[in-house]
Amino acid sequence: MYNLATKRNSGNPFYRPWMDQNGAAAAAGGAGGTSVKGIVAGGITGGIEICITFPTEYVKTQLQLDEKGALKKYNGIWDCVQKTVRTNGFFGLYRGLSVLLYGSIPKSAVRFGAFEKLKGQMMNDKGQLSNSGKLLAGLGAGVAEAIFAVTPMETIKVKFINDQRSANPKFKGFFHGVGAIVRQEGISGVYKGLTATIMKQGSNQAIRFYVMESLKDWYKDGDPQKPVPKLVVGGFGALAGAASVYGNTPIDVVKTRMQGLEAAKYKNTADCFMKIWRNEGPLAFYKGTVPRLSRVCLDVAITFMIYDSFMELFNKFWK
Repeated sequence: MYNLATKRNSGNPFYRPWMDQNGAAAAAGGAGGTSVKGIVAGGITGGIEICITFPTEYVKTQLQLDEKGALKKYNGIWDCVQKTVRTNGFFGLYRGLSVLLYGSIPKSAVRFGAFEKLKGQMMNDKGQLSNSGKLLAGLGAGVAEAIFAVTPMETIKVKFINDQRSANPKFKGFFHGVGAIVRQEGISGVYKGLTATIMKQGSNQAIRFYVMESLKDWYKDGDPQKPVPKLVVGGFGALAGAASVYGNTPIDVVKTRMQGLEAAKYKNTADCFMKIWRNEGPLAFYKGTVPRLSRVCLDVAITFMIYDSFMELFNKFWK
């Protein structure tokens, strides 16, 4: 029988003590109040994480959109920050934040729900996943969130940031900007770069789940009952995030170009890749790595730590 001990032995990187009562899939798609708690906790966590790390995401996107030659605007991270603050003030570094805030709850629900669904289908009779099973479950979760949440959210975010780079920005706010994009390009206008986003999110989750689980197994040293302190979980999350950055930054660069306002000059994802390679060289695929690295490491570490804390708090006071 699949009992509590089996759950703890499963090595699920998202396993937490509160899951003993609520069910492993509670964060994403469990029934009743537990599902609501998981969605609210994920949304709050995502909001806090985004507010802390978004300036690095903004700078990363600006550097990835920056091209060589006469169109080049920035000479590095600090130059980008200085010019943005000088032109648009400190909160210019937060342009496009609302898009990620609006998308955080469905993104979290789809990711956790898909992972738990796939995990349940691939577990053996002992409630355990093989290494390939963990990679596939993470990959599936990433593909699902790319299709249902991340692609439209990221496309709108990149267009907002790219719009600010123009001499006369035309988007006056989130809803005005989305309306303008849909009117001009149709619904497909918010689904630019879908292939690249699927590749990015799928590889992201596959790498992060695998690295996180391996590090937790190493820490437990064969003792499935051994708890992993939150600070240690945060550190492991940062390492998992770093691994995913170096593993898929080239995909992220292509995705960003495909979702920018000048995406029309690329026929498709493969054409975008080839044009960047020919015109800017292979190093262009690692533009924005440093700001993305700092953001992603904080992102994954904060998400694991804060999410646990809110679920434990909700279970004490929200019956």
